[in-house]
Amino acid sequence: MKERRSKDQMIIEILRICIDGENVTKIVYQSNTNFTTIKAYLDLLMKHDLVEYMDSSQKIYKTTGKGLEIMRRLQDLQKELEELVV
Repeated sequence: MKERRSKDQMIIEILRICIDGENVTKIVYQSNTNFTTIKAYLDLLMKHDLVEYMDSSQKIYKTTGKGLEIMRRLQDLQKELEELVV
């Protein structure tokens, strides 16, 4: 049985996918999850200014500068925690 991803892992994944801008369908496919889950995460990330919605015909979500910084910090923290467990 596959282990579930933690919330921080999902946030890192969504922020990574949205670096260059992506529509919700591609975010769902690339993160291997469903629309309901992605919508909840995107709402949370937009509320905290980590992702912005580009109101174009393609409805693009893009990681903000603040989102890039948070993603980097979370990745660093994950690496440190993995070293503790090993």
